[in-house]
Amino acid sequence: MDSKTQPTLPPGSSCPRPEWPEQERAEQLARGAALKWASGIFYRPEQLTRLGQYRSREIQRNYSLEARIKSVVQSYLEGVQTGVWQLTRALEAVQGTREALSQAHHLLKGLSRTSQTLEPLRECVVQHKQLQILTRLLPRLQAVPAAVAHTQTLIDAQRLLEAYVSLRELEQLKEETLTPLGGVELPIFQGLGLLAEALGQAVEAAAGAAGRLAREDPALLVAAIRVAEVETERTILGQAPRDWRQRCLRALQEGLERVHFASPVLPEPGALSGWLEALQVALPTELATAEALVAPCCPPSYRVVELWAHTLHSGLRRSVQQLLAGPELVAADMFALLHWALHVYTGKEMMGNLELGPEADVSQLEPLLTSENIEQLEAAFVAQVQVSVAQWLKKALDGEVAEWSGEQEPPTDPSGFYHSPMPAIVLQILAENIQVTNLISDSLHRRVHNMAVSELGAFLRSFSDALIRFSRDHLRGEAVAPHYVPYLLAAFNHQSALRSSVSVLLPDGEASGVLAPVEAALDDVQRRICRLVLEVLQVELQPLFSALPSRRWLLSSELLDGVCEQTSHFCQNFWRVRKPGVQLLLAEAERTVVLQYLRALMQGRLVCRGTDERGQAAERLRQDAAQLKELFLGLGLEESAHCAPVLLALRELLNLHDPTLLGLEVAGLRQQFPDVSEDHVSALLDLRGDVSREHRQAALSSLQAGPPPSPSTGRRALFSLVPTPTPSLSSCLPSGPCS
Repeated sequence: MDSKTQPTLPPGSSCPRPEWPEQERAEQLARGAALKWASGIFYRPEQLTRLGQYRSREIQRNYSLEARIKSVVQSYLEGVQTGVWQLTRALEAVQGTREALSQAHHLLKGLSRTSQTLEPLRECVVQHKQLQILTRLLPRLQAVPAAVAHTQTLIDAQRLLEAYVSLRELEQLKEETLTPLGGVELPIFQGLGLLAEALGQAVEAAAGAAGRLAREDPALLVAAIRVAEVETERTILGQAPRDWRQRCLRALQEGLERVHFASPVLPEPGALSGWLEALQVALPTELATAEALVAPCCPPSYRVVELWAHTLHSGLRRSVQQLLAGPELVAADMFALLHWALHVYTGKEMMGNLELGPEADVSQLEPLLTSENIEQLEAAFVAQVQVSVAQWLKKALDGEVAEWSGEQEPPTDPSGFYHSPMPAIVLQILAENIQVTNLISDSLHRRVHNMAVSELGAFLRSFSDALIRFSRDHLRGEAVAPHYVPYLLAAFNHQSALRSSVSVLLPDGEASGVLAPVEAALDDVQRRICRLVLEVLQVELQPLFSALPSRRWLLSSELLDGVCEQTSHFCQNFWRVRKPGVQLLLAEAERTVVLQYLRALMQGRLVCRGTDERGQAAERLRQDAAQLKELFLGLGLEESAHCAPVLLALRELLNLHDPTLLGLEVAGLRQQFPDVSEDHVSALLDLRGDVSREHRQAALSSLQAGPPPSPSTGRRALFSLVPTPTPSLSSCLPSGPCS
């Protein structure tokens, strides 16, 4: 619709600008709604004819609205008039009340002045009442000093119940005077606090001596406990409550600790076990006394047996900790403390006694020794025992070594074997230290066992070093031992004795492998002793073998007779060595003789000049082998351990008539003795004296080309220990069990 056709409001209907934003917004919405209605009504031209009707209708509606507005305004004005009237009446009432309050204020000021004039009279009334009460109590108040003195006398005489009754009467009299006097305490009552404290101390003293009083004067103990219980339940006007029950319980504990743990525990070294033994008797006796005598004198709430057990435990634990914080204990005291704390204290002999009842159980309390304490004690104990064991073992070894250079032969046992108490002493020292730790704990047992094995290994090393020094001094002539070999044989027996008895060091249930280091050390010492013995034999035989082989050797057995005689004389003391050691010595002695024999053959001192001499040499080898076999069988060596059969194998090589068959014979020799070398075979072929270059080459070739030796031959090394060049003395010693 065109703006010219839109209806316009009459000039008289315009409204002033609204005073509030909400009114302005409402007016805008109303104008917009009116314009929208007019646009809809007069949109089409044919409707303009009805404009007069619409105008008259709107005028009538405006008149109706104005009439309604006038009615509402009139009603509002009437309400305002009523409100103004009511406010006027309220103002008149407030003014009347204000005048009344002003009059009352003036009256109160007059009463205050009157009250001030009556204050002296009021004070006189109060004083009169106080004097009236004091006059009534005057006879009792005059008796207070005498009652205080009498109460003190009763306390000194330990008549605690009577003293307590007297004290309560005095305190009651004091309370009767406090209220009338407005809380002011009369001077005659100033000593009551000291009197009550004296009675409390007497109660504490009686409770502290509960164990003794329960036996000698239970009535006094009962009186002290009753006084403490009654006083704890009582309230005193103007004073804090006296908890004498707790004082009594503390006195019970302190008295018990004072009896058993008053002085610090610092016993002399080695005397700790006596103190522990005394406690082992005293503590169960104390608990039995508490259950039988002290508990009936106390209320059940005191739980006397439990209190006794816990107090004794805490006092004992404190003493033990003080002991551990002091100077380090000796080994005997550490062992006694560990055994007592871990086994005796909690055992049936003491706190675990079934007769004590469950109240005496201390298993749930903190232990006497913590795990850290146990660890430190065990470590220190093992360290001290190790030092002691090392000293004892050194003393035993020094005593044994001192006898080696003596003029007397080694002592023997009833069976004739060389004997010394040293192995038994060594094992006894170690075994006793191991076994006694079973009384303590598995951890200490393992520690001491490991220490014992370590010390035994160190002892064996020291023993081996002593043997080396003994041999060196003897061979150099610095300290010649008259019985050098017998003492070596005696030492051999010592190691055999140690080996046979070392199992006593094995813990129950442990595999024997834990003793492997000791057994290895024993093997080393045994080989060293065997080597030292065989060195002497080798030195004695070396001059005899210097003439072998020779023409004289071919024609007579005189040379080997001397060897056998010397060997037999040397081995005559071997029977004083226990089995199986004697078999080992004989086997090594026989092997040494055979090695010396082979070494002499390899030196090239003899070359056979014909068939007859080769036959004689072969026969001599056979006879020598038989003679050596007979010698060592006579000495007791088992035939399976003999090495002399090697001479029979060499005999076959010399006795062969056809040189072309030497290759087969050499191959057979290698089958029996895998360590034979070309140099050895060449030396033997030189001894034959009839082997050409071609036959020698063929024989040596068969040594390499032949079948490998059988692994089941079981032969020990021989030829590898016999060098073909002229060897030194030490190179001829065997490297078997005794090397």
